[in-house]
Amino acid sequence: KVDDTYSFGHDRLQEAAYNMIPPEDRYILHFKYGAALVPRSLELQDDSLLFTAASQINRGGPAALEDAEQAVVFANLNLTVGRKAMEMSDFSAAYSFFDNGISFLRKRHWQDHYDLSLQLFDAATDCALVLGDITSLKLLTNQIITFAKSFEEK
Repeated sequence: KVDDTYSFGHDRLQEAAYNMIPPEDRYILHFKYGAALVPRSLELQDDSLLFTAASQINRGGPAALEDAEQAVVFANLNLTVGRKAMEMSDFSAAYSFFDNGISFLRKRHWQDHYDLSLQLFDAATDCALVLGDITSLKLLTNQIITFAKSFEEK
């Protein structure tokens, strides 16, 4: 313990403690840990902590969600964090956040959360283009072409 903070004396101890957690419980713990960090990161306006929170939530994934409302909240969080990563020109991380945001969307997301869906898919498309990921670019673009409501959005 140093300055009211606990830490492991060695990486192997941390790894051993982590491995004691049953694998089927880890995703829930990652999710809860990330969800607990979000309010603190926003309060402190700490982007680094916000990135950590989103990453932990994404390690938990959609399977850890308790309700559909959380899906929208965490899809929005991934959109926000992905945009911050793009501002830092980290397109690989940004793409990962946008992709995770898309994974949190539920069935009928184009009908129920059109703006969020369009923003996530559009941002992911931009990253896929920059990264040269033609396969993802085609898949994402096809979704936008299929579901966008106006020519300008396509």
